[in-house]
Amino acid sequence: MPPGAPARRALVLGGGGAAGNAWEIGLVAGLFAGGVDLRTADLIVGTSAGATAAAQLTGGPSPADLHAAILDEHWPVPTGPTPVPHAAAQTYLDWSDAIIAASADASDMRRRLGEASISLSDGDADDQRRWREIVARRLPATSWPRQRVLITAIDADTGEPVAFDEESGVDLVDAVAASTSTGFGMTGPYVIGGRRFLDGGYRRSENADLASGHEAVIVLAPFGGRSRMPAAWRMDLGTQKAELLAEGSAVLTLVPPPEVRDIFDANAADPANRRRAAEAGYASGLRDARSVEDVWEVPR
Repeated sequence: MPPGAPARRALVLGGGGAAGNAWEIGLVAGLFAGGVDLRTADLIVGTSAGATAAAQLTGGPSPADLHAAILDEHWPVPTGPTPVPHAAAQTYLDWSDAIIAASADASDMRRRLGEASISLSDGDADDQRRWREIVARRLPATSWPRQRVLITAIDADTGEPVAFDEESGVDLVDAVAASTSTGFGMTGPYVIGGRRFLDGGYRRSENADLASGHEAVIVLAPFGGRSRMPAAWRMDLGTQKAELLAEGSAVLTLVPPPEVRDIFDANAADPANRRRAAEAGYASGLRDARSVEDVWEVPR
């Protein structure tokens, strides 16, 4: 967006694991097929899996091509109505839930999470390199797009929230790698220039508040706006939406339909759920295109 241009439209892409990324791509593709192009946002905010989606959607391929690529992935298909939770993801949730429960407030939680993740890390440069390579392979382009994109993270050393953009001096692959680093296992904390970073979902859940000042805000929330943080911390999407509405923004939150919500717990980390999530997102996009258009097409 050129300097001084009106802040009209913002797209917020929340975290949601492998399945959440696929659902967001599918939803954007379905809306695109229905005549609504969310890529025309003046600002795109990406958090964790949403950071990957932000880089993918602004990296060149059409939403249809990105959606088709997900459908072409080959993973074992889960059987039964409720897939068995991804064991590593459940262990991570248990670990981080314990840190949240022991924390006095959001700042304390971020500081504790950073300390805990640093204590678990062996600083293996090969792990860092492998994670960067994995992230880079997911992105169609490795340079920042022309439109404004914010990628969220947490500074593991200080606990301070971070929002990377083209002016931050951090390249796009590193920004996405930081935002998707859990701090648990191979994926974190992610080191950039001697500083260590963690998943941007610990800043605030979807980080929709970063769209402040925009006339129309569309939020894609794979976890349905739920937050694992205490309500008093005001980290939840409902609080962020209320803040935007109070400023005069039109805000629309899109969440997965009931038939696939069983995916969005520890199962969200399982790539075998990506096709099902993408298909559900695409169907929702086609169905909801007109209601989304009513919010998105603000007067220019």
